Amino acid sequence: MRLDLYVAEEYQITRSRAISLIKDGCVLVNGIVQTKAGYELRSGDSVKADIPAPVPTSVEAQEIPLRIIYQDQDLAVVFKPSGMVVHPAAGNPDGTLVNALLAHMDDLSGIGGELRPGIVHRIDKDTSGLLLVAKNDKSHVSLSEQIGAHTVERAYLAIVQGRMSKDSGDVDRPIGRHPSDRKKMAIVPDGRSAFTHWSVLEELRGATYIEARLKTGRTHQIRVHMASIGHPVLGDPVYGPKKPPYPVDGGQLLHAYKIGFIHPSTGEHMTFTEPPEERFHLWHNKLKLT
Repeated sequence: MRLDLYVAEEYQITRSRAISLIKDGCVLVNGIVQTKAGYELRSGDSVKADIPAPVPTSVEAQEIPLRIIYQDQDLAVVFKPSGMVVHPAAGNPDGTLVNALLAHMDDLSGIGGELRPGIVHRIDKDTSGLLLVAKNDKSHVSLSEQIGAHTVERAYLAIVQGRMSKDSGDVDRPIGRHPSDRKKMAIVPDGRSAFTHWSVLEELRGATYIEARLKTGRTHQIRVHMASIGHPVLGDPVYGPKKPPYPVDGGQLLHAYKIGFIHPSTGEHMTFTEPPEERFHLWHNKLKLT
């Protein structure tokens, strides 16, 4: 077995966390530091990992309104409004979902690091919708593994430009950093595999109301994939046309409305849905054919 896989399994941490520990010299194989994550273990090898204590988060709790759809001692499902960043980063030091979580919840997993406590996955700033939050490391590992295995159900609602030529379709195109604009993603031959299934919910005036389901979860995946087939999400300032057909303000009309997963402790399959924000409904009604 590879060293990183063994450490992740033995110490109940994510594989990326195991790789970081190995590279940082925190893992011994037969008493010797081993810094190669792909090192092949042999029968009888002794492995010991020195896992540093969690670093206290430097992020401040802020009393920001937060809609908690569900929570128990292991996890929470929360609603992120459009316009809110998930975690602190350059240009967004506070006012994020993490700041709100710290004010509303006593326990969050530490695997994501001090700037991303509890964060298992993300959605874009101007995309609204449901997010999973891990309240302990065991849950974080389980939920991350489910996402990595593509077993977490994630479905979105979107209003895209133009009329679709068929009722449903798949976009299976690799996504990576844009070759000339590092702030954007793009369809690139050497990118990471990305698969999106879309289906038409309603034809609109010069647009289409669709559901998009993710098999993978690449950065900006739905936005990049829909733009690549000539149907960018309305209001998308990055992947939409320079002169959009409708003056949609506030970002793309994209909403993560459904999430389904296996509960880390009970083994129960749980599914949650939540309708879009009023802004989304207003544009949907404005573009209706009748």
